[in-house]
Formats: sequence, C-alpha cells, structure tokens
Amino acid sequence: MFKPLNHLAIIMDGNGRWATARGLSRSDGHKAGAKNLTKVLELVKQRGIHYLTLFAFSTENWKRPAAEVAVLMDLFRQYLSEDVEKMRQNNLRVHFIGDKSRFDTDIQEKMKKIEQAATGTEEYHLCLALSYSGRDELVRAVKRMKAEDINNLTEESFSGFLDTAGLPDPDLLIRTSGEQRISNFLLWQSAYTEFFFTPVHWPDFGEKELDAAIEAYNARDRRFGKV
Repeated sequence: MFKPLNHLAIIMDGNGRWATARGLSRSDGHKAGAKNLTKVLELVKQRGIHYLTLFAFSTENWKRPAAEVAVLMDLFRQYLSEDVEKMRQNNLRVHFIGDKSRFDTDIQEKMKKIEQAATGTEEYHLCLALSYSGRDELVRAVKRMKAEDINNLTEESFSGFLDTAGLPDPDLLIRTSGEQRISNFLLWQSAYTEFFFTPVHWPDFGEKELDAAIEAYNARDRRFGKV
C-alpha cells in the first residue's frame, strides 16, 4: 500500500566525525550541521513534504563535556533568534518537543515565543527535538494523565498526551552517518515508520542523499499489518 510522504524525520548524526575527518573541532562540526539544517529544510519543502522532525539534541547529550554542551547552547540561541525566526515568517510553523525545562530560561522563552507566534495557516511544519528521548516522552505523557484519562485510555487518546500531539506520525525516518538504530527517538510514533540509513555525515547530507531516501521509500509496500 503506497502512502505519500507527508512527514519526514531525521536523526542528524555525524557532526563530530565530520569535523574530526577534516582536522577540525567538534564545535566546528556542530556549526556546519546547524548551517545544513536550513538547506535541508528548503529541499524538503521543495519536494512537497509538509512535516519535518529533526533530532537535534537528546537527553543523553547533556552528558557530553561541558564545553561542548555550552557551544551547542550558544548555537541554539543563535539559531532560534535568527534562522528559525526567518523560517517561521515563510509559511512555516515551528514546534519543539522534549524536556524544555532543562534549558536556561532565555532559551525556553525563545521557544515559547516562536511557538506562540503561529497563525494556524502555515503550510509547512518544522519540529525540533531538543533535550528529547522517546522513553522520557512516554513517562512525561503518563504523568500528564488523570485517573479518568487512564480509565478511558486508547492508543489515539494516549497520543494526545505526547509532545507530538496533533502531529502525524512520521512516514520515513532517515539516520545519517552510518549508524543503524533509532537511539530512543520517536519510539511510539515510529511504529509503522519506514527507515533509511545513509553513511553520509549530517553536514554533507544534501539533495542527492535526500532523493535517494525518498526513492527508496516510494519503492516500498507499506501494508500496516495488512496483506
């Protein structure tokens, strides 16, 4: 059963390895990865894909060296203030999923301001997973529920307590840099998602790799448990 590609998710992996291979610092790799994000978003929009979810920073990433985390936080500040704001003004709605409470207050406020600026008429959606893990999302979803919610719980109603409430499940998930696992990303939402793994590091991921993933997706038969 063919289903048009409406929601693409990407695990943006390999910034550090990309930088190491070029004799650069890991910070340089993260900067190159952030720059590539905007380019890939435009490619995705050009192909008529209306939802793009990007795994930008996991809850496990907080355990990285303090200096590297500090660089990432500064990149988030710059990206949220400049790039995301520009994209939001171009028929794009931005969503944030993950445990936002772990970020400094100024970053939380930037996220809130961007989300609240939505008009409801946006054709394209960018969902950024920051301080995110699938297991943590499930635990937080359960904590949001009341007794009456649990007594009447269905798969559909449970989805409404997730960070991604109101968003469609991803049709295709791409992971860059050669690793072939989903690393605690969208565990509930990816039950019937197709997967595509590429050895290309995220800063080098572009039109060629995106089209290869879409071509592979279009060649698959999605039966959703049916014959």
